[in-house]
Amino acid sequence: MTRARHTTRMLSAAAAALASVLLVAGCSSDPLAEQYKEGSSKGYIAGDGSIMEIAESNRGEPVDFSGTTESGDEISSSDLVGDVVVVNFWYASCAPCRAEAPILDKVFEEYSDDGVEFVGVNLRDQPGTAASFNDTYDVGYSSIIDVDTGSVKLAFADTVPPNSVPTTIVLDKQGRVAARILGAIEDTSILSTLVEDALAGT
Repeated sequence: MTRARHTTRMLSAAAAALASVLLVAGCSSDPLAEQYKEGSSKGYIAGDGSIMEIAESNRGEPVDFSGTTESGDEISSSDLVGDVVVVNFWYASCAPCRAEAPILDKVFEEYSDDGVEFVGVNLRDQPGTAASFNDTYDVGYSSIIDVDTGSVKLAFADTVPPNSVPTTIVLDKQGRVAARILGAIEDTSILSTLVEDALAGT
């Protein structure tokens, strides 16, 4: 009886150890988690460039958000219904954000007359810094300044991982999340394809 109890305890301990190993392995397969554990001082967790496109039948409810831009204008998701909306989360000192800015603006210019709106969401800067960034990188669309309230980030909490910057979201014409890109966009074709799909209602 004693030997049986001892064997049971050993098996339980082995199972617990295996579970711990699997848990650690699961975390280590997540590049965002890995960068977080590094504890680097770069101030952001860059995404891995992964793209998620959601079938129309699997999209959730429309995302409701609003805020004030660097120029003092109000933007509300309710005013954007009927258009495809590209929402980009960024801030000025984020190196990948600077790298992708010309690409985002090029796609913005390409689709500006086709029922596509672009909205930036600046997570850390004050209006003057965001406006200076737009001038430097010739960005033609406005950004909601979200540093004080965090309300827009909260509205997208189920889609945008905490501290993953930049992240770009494509909303369909109903305001639902149709696609997501984690990390800097490397060329216009990726975003253009996602925008085209959303325009086509796919």
